[in-house]
Amino acid sequence: MIHKKTRHYIPADLEIKWETLEPIYQELVGRPINSVEELEQWLKDGSELQAALEEDFAWRYIKMTCDTMNPDLLESFQYFATEIEPKTAPFNNQLNKKLVESEYVADLNEEKFYIMLRAVKKSLELFREENIPLQTEIQVEQQKYQSITGAMSVHVDDKEYTLEQASVFLKGTNRAKRQEVWEKITARRLQEKTVLDTLFDHLRALRHKVALNAGFENFRDYMFQALGRFDYTPQDCYAFHAAIETEIVPILREQAEKRKEALGLDALKPWDMDVDPSGRAALKPFSSGEDLVEKSIQCFSNINRYLGERLEIMKDNGLFDVESRKGKAPGGYNYPLAETGAPFIFMNSANTFRDLTTMVHEGGHAVHTFLTADLELNDFKHCPSEVAELASMSMELISMDNWDVYFDNEEDLKRAKRDQLVDVLKTLPWVAVVDQFQHWIYTNPDHTAEERTEAWLKIYEPFGAGFVDWSINPAAEQNLWQKQLHIFEVPFYYIEYGMAQLGAIAVWKNYKENPEKGLQQYLDALKLGYTKTITEIYETAGIKFDFSAGYVKELAEFVKAEMDKI
Repeated sequence: MIHKKTRHYIPADLEIKWETLEPIYQELVGRPINSVEELEQWLKDGSELQAALEEDFAWRYIKMTCDTMNPDLLESFQYFATEIEPKTAPFNNQLNKKLVESEYVADLNEEKFYIMLRAVKKSLELFREENIPLQTEIQVEQQKYQSITGAMSVHVDDKEYTLEQASVFLKGTNRAKRQEVWEKITARRLQEKTVLDTLFDHLRALRHKVALNAGFENFRDYMFQALGRFDYTPQDCYAFHAAIETEIVPILREQAEKRKEALGLDALKPWDMDVDPSGRAALKPFSSGEDLVEKSIQCFSNINRYLGERLEIMKDNGLFDVESRKGKAPGGYNYPLAETGAPFIFMNSANTFRDLTTMVHEGGHAVHTFLTADLELNDFKHCPSEVAELASMSMELISMDNWDVYFDNEEDLKRAKRDQLVDVLKTLPWVAVVDQFQHWIYTNPDHTAEERTEAWLKIYEPFGAGFVDWSINPAAEQNLWQKQLHIFEVPFYYIEYGMAQLGAIAVWKNYKENPEKGLQQYLDALKLGYTKTITEIYETAGIKFDFSAGYVKELAEFVKAEMDKI
């Protein structure tokens, strides 16, 4: 069993409510600092408080997403969002000021504290008192997306299924059944279209106001600063989109043509994209959530014993909730528990191949959480998404050589690897579309729902529009963006998947050439947390932080060559 780290500053039995927190914040703000040693101790004490708050919020969020229909869990989550965060925000700003204005800040080890101090200074630049209530409202409104989508279900053959469970039928060989289920899923999503449009319009307006208050023309430019994007610009993102359109879309279009030919169809429909093109039944890599966890422990152990032990620790401590059920929020995540030093993995397994890749993806995040658990300050563990997603997406590829744990049949194993590599390439256009769509949304803040639909289609079409014929239900294509949780809950957190996907391909290339060295470089990079720049972390992994057209082309060709070998 694992336990929270021993507290040295805040009470071990501290109840997380404002009445108990305020005196601690007051002490930190008012504490005299008379040496660099006292400054470092002050930072450690503040870090301990921050970790306790983060873990408390983590559990409120985890429990609420595991059961979105439980009003008590929702109330607990909203209490933190409305009563704790708004009151801690001004104090956190005061603590940031106290740090940068300290006469001893220049005596801190520059190499050790550079990244953290850079983030603190940026936070001070962006802080506005008037944004606190807006950010609280945004936090509460965002959660509504999960409640709405978590309640969605459909009936197939007189049995109720969550949308994740129903999507399993889309892998079946009976085309009529696939169409029937796709239409039911689509109709259920469209039933909430207006509700979600209204919710998003409200979120967009709140976010735009936050940006204006902070002195920005639009929320896009504000978020580039708020996310700490010191290493690239919006223009770099547009160039990356263009490179994906030029280098990746033609490969996927070729794959789609092969699929159409193999299925003997005149045109691919949306319900034709998940079935095996050779007509074989869907892959079944595991039989239940418990079986998925056990097989994943074995898979990770076969790569490296340390990796398997991390998942084993999580299983022994009840840190998985993997099966899909009604009322559970959609999607999957790995949530770090800042004091415990371990994470919680949440997903919606419906016993499909995609669930296998979700598990190894989140498992990569989990390993990253363990590797950074003992870094000195909590801030050192707050990795940017470009690094966090490198951890997860690399593990998807590194683990492939040990997928025989999931597949007894050699042909099924080959199918799984081939499908994974196609998915690797498919990730990139979708990332480009979602990112470019958000650029448009927030640089056109007064748009209508109709204009948003028009923009979505205009952006989606050049990237292949899924390579299917949407004419039977154009509303489904128009509404696809509402499936993407990130757009509602974590705006602009998406381009990182594309950058990290390129990095992951490069990590995998190194691993295939020299497994021991490639794995060690990967782990060494993750151990850094966020104590180095993104470029330096990627270099430690033995790869480049590069998303130029040339690099996209080089890595796409490598993946295509590996696909041809299978």
